[in-house]
Amino acid sequence: MTDKTPETGPLGPSRPEPASKVPPGETPPGESSMSGAGPQETYNPTKGWAKGPTTIILVLVVLFAAFCVAFAVVVSR
Repeated sequence: MTDKTPETGPLGPSRPEPASKVPPGETPPGESSMSGAGPQETYNPTKGWAKGPTTIILVLVVLFAAFCVAFAVVVSR
């Protein structure tokens, strides 16, 4: 690998654009002020996982783990 500097174009090396000076009143609102931009969501608030789907997933995980252990015991004989 060589330590050459990159070639410059016909106008010389590229430089970053100077920061534009925009008055504070013309800037977009910050993220914290966007929370009130739309209607409040009250129809379907998040409540987390229900007990039924969580129980089914846990049972499937336990059955899969038991299958893996049983398979490892059978294969190692």
